[in-house]
Amino acid sequence: MAPTQDPIAQHLADYRPYPFILHQTRLDFTLKPAATRVRAALTLQPRAGVEDLVLDGGGRVTLIALRIDGAAPDPTQVERDDETLTIAAAALPRGVFVVETEVEIDPSANTEFEGLYLSGGMFCTQCEAEGFRHITFYPDRPDVMAPFDVTIRSEKPVLLSNGNPAGQGPGVAAWHDPWPKPAYLFALVAGDLVSVSDSFTTRSGRQAELNIWVRPGDQDRAGYAMEALIRSMTWDEDVYGREYDLDVFNIVAVDDFNMGAMENKGLNIFNSKLVLASPETATDADYERIESVIAHEYFHNWTGNRITCRDWFQLCLKEGLTVFRDQQFTADMRSAPVKRISDVRALRARQFREDQGPLAHPVRPERYEEINNFYTATVYEKGAEVIGMLKRLVGDEGYARALELYFDRHDGDAATIEDWLKVFEDATGRDLAQFKRWYTDAGTPHLTMEEDWDDSVRGGRLTLRLTQHTPPTPGQDDKPPRVIPVAVGLIGPNGDEVAATRILELTQAAQSFDFDGLGARPVVSTLRGFSAPVVLERPIDDRTRAFLLAHDTDPFARWEAGRDLALSALVALAQGRQAGDEFIDAIGRLAGDDDADPAFRALCLALPGDEDIATRLAALDVTPDPDAIHAARDGLARRLAEAHAERLSELYETMAVPGPYSPEAAAAARRSLRIAALGLLNRIDRGDRAEVLFGTAGNMTERMAALICLIRRGRGQAALDALHDQFGDNRLVMDKWFSVQVMSAPPAEAPAIAGRLAGRRDFDWKNPNRFRALLGGLAANHAGFHAADGSGYDFTADWLMRMDKVNPQIAARMSTAFETWPRYDAARRERARAALDRIAAMPGISRNTREMVSRMIAAGA
Repeated sequence: MAPTQDPIAQHLADYRPYPFILHQTRLDFTLKPAATRVRAALTLQPRAGVEDLVLDGGGRVTLIALRIDGAAPDPTQVERDDETLTIAAAALPRGVFVVETEVEIDPSANTEFEGLYLSGGMFCTQCEAEGFRHITFYPDRPDVMAPFDVTIRSEKPVLLSNGNPAGQGPGVAAWHDPWPKPAYLFALVAGDLVSVSDSFTTRSGRQAELNIWVRPGDQDRAGYAMEALIRSMTWDEDVYGREYDLDVFNIVAVDDFNMGAMENKGLNIFNSKLVLASPETATDADYERIESVIAHEYFHNWTGNRITCRDWFQLCLKEGLTVFRDQQFTADMRSAPVKRISDVRALRARQFREDQGPLAHPVRPERYEEINNFYTATVYEKGAEVIGMLKRLVGDEGYARALELYFDRHDGDAATIEDWLKVFEDATGRDLAQFKRWYTDAGTPHLTMEEDWDDSVRGGRLTLRLTQHTPPTPGQDDKPPRVIPVAVGLIGPNGDEVAATRILELTQAAQSFDFDGLGARPVVSTLRGFSAPVVLERPIDDRTRAFLLAHDTDPFARWEAGRDLALSALVALAQGRQAGDEFIDAIGRLAGDDDADPAFRALCLALPGDEDIATRLAALDVTPDPDAIHAARDGLARRLAEAHAERLSELYETMAVPGPYSPEAAAAARRSLRIAALGLLNRIDRGDRAEVLFGTAGNMTERMAALICLIRRGRGQAALDALHDQFGDNRLVMDKWFSVQVMSAPPAEAPAIAGRLAGRRDFDWKNPNRFRALLGGLAANHAGFHAADGSGYDFTADWLMRMDKVNPQIAARMSTAFETWPRYDAARRERARAALDRIAAMPGISRNTREMVSRMIAAGA
C-alpha cells in the first residue's frame, strides 16, 4: 500500500521573511569523533515587533547551554522538539541581542553525510540544503545571511573553513568570511591532508592562493583539476566579467560524499572522483567531467553565493544558470557542437523521462516534502535550457546587459525567479510574463510541424504550420501555450543551404510562418541547436532523414537526423519488422567523411540506447518489450559492422593517438571515434582486437572500452582479474570495476552478477560512489533491470531498503530506477509494483524515500 503524505509539506505560497535580522555568526568547534562541541554566538535584531525566535536543530544535536546576552533564559520560555528550538518572545530583548548556544554532536555516527561527519578519519561537512541544522541551532534557510567568524580546535594538521585565514596556532585555526552567506554555504574540513597549490591574479590585481587538498599519495592526480580551476577563473573574467573576491580558494577531495561537489564560499568540497585523475586511472569522460564540475562550482561564487536563492523553491535560479554557464565554458574549451549534442542526450535521458512520469515537476516547484528530492534534472538541466532559450530570444547583447544588471542589482541578495526575469525585462524591454510558464508549468511541450509548398506564388512559398501542446502532469492538467523559440533553416534539393537559421517565436497554440522566393521546394532543418526543450513531431520519411544527415549545416540537426533514422529502424525491428538499410547506408557515408569532427562521427555511430527506444515505443502506444529492444539494437549494430567492417577497421587503426596521453579535446575526439569503431567491430569478431588493446593501452579510456567489449563477448574475466590485481586499492577504479560488470553483462545474467558482486567484502555499500556504481550499473542495463522474472526489481528494492536506514538521500535518488515502471507489460508491472509496495511498507521509511516511492506508486494506480 502507498504511504500517506507527510503533513509537513512546504509550499511556495507560504513564504514569509524571517522575523529577525542576523548581523553576525561566530562559531567555535572543538572536534572529537564522537563528541564534538560547537559553540555558536548569533547577533540578532527583530525586524519589527518581537516574535518567538525559532532556530532549526535536528534530533542529533544535544543542547548543553543556552544564553541570551550572557544570561540563561527561564526554562519555561524555551521549547525543544525534534526539529526546532523555540525561545519565547517574552525572553528576548527588544533591540540587538546575542544568542549563545553550546551543543554536542557525534560526527562518527553520521552515516547520512549531512551536516558534520567523518570520512576516513577526516572531518568534513555537507550543509546544502538543510544540513547545518544537524551541526547547531540556527535559522537554517537561504535568505538568512551573515558574515561568519569560525574557530576550529583539533589535533588534525589541516583545519579549513570559509573565507580568509584569520590566525593559526598549534591545534587551532581561525577563519573570517566577510561576505554574508546563508548556512548552507558553510564548510569545515579537518584532516591529514596535503595540497597541490598555485596562484591566480585577478584582472584588478588581487592575488588569490589556490589549493587542492587531497589525502597523502593522491597529490599526483590533482594537477588537472588545478589547471581546470585556473581556466575557469580566467573564463569567468573574460566572458562574464566576474572576479574572485577572497585571498584564498580551497578545494578538498572527499571519498564519502552524497553529491558531486559543493560550492561553499571559498572552500569547495568535492567528491574525490571529480578531482583525482591520471591517464592510468581516469577516462576521457572523467577528465571532461572534472573540468566541467570544477568550473560549475567555481562559477557558483557569483551565481549562487554572492547572489543566492530566497528559498529552496528558487533552487533553479542558482543551479540552472550555473549549469548553463558551465555548458558554455565546456563548449569554449572543447567542441561546441559535440557539447551541445551531449547535453541534449543527457537531457532526454534524464529530464524528459522525469517530465513524462510520476516525478514530473516544474522547474520551480510549488511544494515539496523533502527538498533533497528536488535536486533533479528538471531543476538543473531543464533550468539551463530555459536560460538558453532566454538568451536566444533577447540575443547575445541583450543577455550580456541583463546579466550585468543582475549582478549589479542583486549582489548580496537572496533572489527569486521574478527578480531574474525582471532584470531581463528592464534590460531588453521584453514582456516575459508568458515566458515565465517555463518555470511554473511542468511537462515537456510537444511541437507539431506541418509543411505546405505553393509554387504558384512568385518564387515559391513554403508555409510552416506549428502547433504546441503539453501533456498533463501530476497536479497540472491545463497547460497554456508557452513561448517556444524554433530555429529553422532551409536546404535546397542540391544540398546547399538556401535560408540561414531563423528563429520562429511560437507564442500561440497554433501559428503559421511563411518563407518566400525559394525557387524550389527545400528540405526543412528544424529545431536547430535544439533551440527549445520540446518533443518535435513532424511527418518525415527515412529518405529525408538521410538527406539531412548528409547535408544539414547545423551539427545538432545533422546528428538528430541520424538519431531519428536509427530510432525509426530500431522501433520497427523491436516490433518484428524489417528495417535499417537506409540508416546503415547513411552512416557508412558519414563514417567516411574525413572532414567531419571525429567526436561528432563517434556520436553518430553510437546507436540510441534501449531506454530511448522504449520511450519512442511508449509514445506510439506500443508496450515496450525490453528483451526485444535489446535484440533489435544488438542486431542493427551487427549489421552496421558487417556492412562497413573495412571502413571501421581503418578508423580503428588511423584514429590511434600517438605519443603520451593527453586529455585535451583533439586527442579525446580521436579516441572516441576509435572506440566507437571498436565497439561495432566487436559485434562481428571474437574480441581479439579488444584483448590486444586491453593489454597494450596506456590509458584507462581505451582499457575500459576494451574491457566492455571483452565482457560482451564473454571473455572479460581475465581482464577483470588483471584490473583488480593492479588497482584493487584504488577507490575510483574499483567503482568502475563494479559498475562495468553489471552494465555490460548479458541482460539475463545482470541481476545475478549484481547479487554476486554485492556479496563481496570490497562492496563498501555505505560509500555513495560504490553503491551508485553497482545499483546504477544494473539500472543502466535496461533489459537486465527489467528482467521478466522481477529479479532486477527485487535486488534493487532490497538494497534501497537497506540504504534508506543509513543514508536516505542516496536511497531516494537511486529509487528513480523504477520511474518508468507503469509503461511495461502486465507481468513486469505486477513485479515492479510489488517491489515498490515492499519499500513503501518498510518500518521507519525515511521522508526522502517515502515521497519518491509514493509518487511512483500513484502513477500506476
